[in-house]
Amino acid sequence: MATTTANQTDYEQQVHEKSEQAFGFVPNLVKELAGENPAAADAYLTGNGLIEETGTLSPAEQQAVILAVSSYNDCHYCTKAHAAAGQQAGLDPDVIATINEGGLPSDRRLKSLVRATRRILGKRGWLSNADESEFADLGLERPELYEIITLVGLKTISNYVNHIAGTEVDDVFQQ
Repeated sequence: MATTTANQTDYEQQVHEKSEQAFGFVPNLVKELAGENPAAADAYLTGNGLIEETGTLSPAEQQAVILAVSSYNDCHYCTKAHAAAGQQAGLDPDVIATINEGGLPSDRRLKSLVRATRRILGKRGWLSNADESEFADLGLERPELYEIITLVGLKTISNYVNHIAGTEVDDVFQQ
């Protein structure tokens, strides 16, 4: 087991402060990740912040993608957390339930995003020219596909950490 140094403790506190600024509290996921590896927690928070602030997808679209990843990876924590975040971003509870149950939303754009996310996950990024052409016909060009891939990477970090840690779902995410 690694020894915790004062620098790691200071860094962990900085990550907690960053989380507090982003979410208004420190979610159990961030506590777990920062407690074990503050650099990994900081990378996760920074990546999420960049996509939220400058991504091409709307907040609701990002949440639909995140839900698709989290349900695909069967993450008990993130499906709950992003059900709450998805509602805050404007997703209908029925849409959230549909995505979490493996279905496709009826909204054309959300359906395309969820389908693309699942295909990227299933093919581990190896999209064919036909896949790209199909998604382009649905309005998903490389900028959107690359954002989906980024969200897949970020969510896979949190999904896998939650699998290992068995992270308890925060009360604020319980519905």
